[in-house]
Amino acid sequence: MKKLLFICSQNKLRSPTAETVFANTPNWEVRSAGLNHDAIVPLSKEDVEWANYIFVMETAHKKKLQSKFRGSLKNQKVICLNIPDDYEYMDEDLVKIFTQRIPQFVN
Repeated sequence: MKKLLFICSQNKLRSPTAETVFANTPNWEVRSAGLNHDAIVPLSKEDVEWANYIFVMETAHKKKLQSKFRGSLKNQKVICLNIPDDYEYMDEDLVKIFTQRIPQFVN
C-alpha cells in the first residue's frame, strides 16, 4: 500500500482537493494536512512518519516541512508540485493538474 500525504498551508483548498481526488485509488492511502498552526488539519509528526510520499504545493512548504519535522523525515520522497494558491477546492484545473502530475511520482 502506497501512503501519500498532501500538504499546503491551511489544508483548505489544494491539499484536501488532492486527498479527495485520490481517495479511492486502489493500493493508495491518502491524507492531507496544513503546515500552519491554525490549519484545519495541522500536520503532525505521525502524519509525516506514516507517509511514503509527501507532496507539498510550494517550495516554502518543503522548507518549512524540513525545518519543523527534520527528525521525522527518513525515507519519504518529498515532492514539490509548484502549485500556487490560486485555486478553489475541487477546481477543475487543479484536479487536472493533480491527475496528470501525481501518478508519475508514485511507483
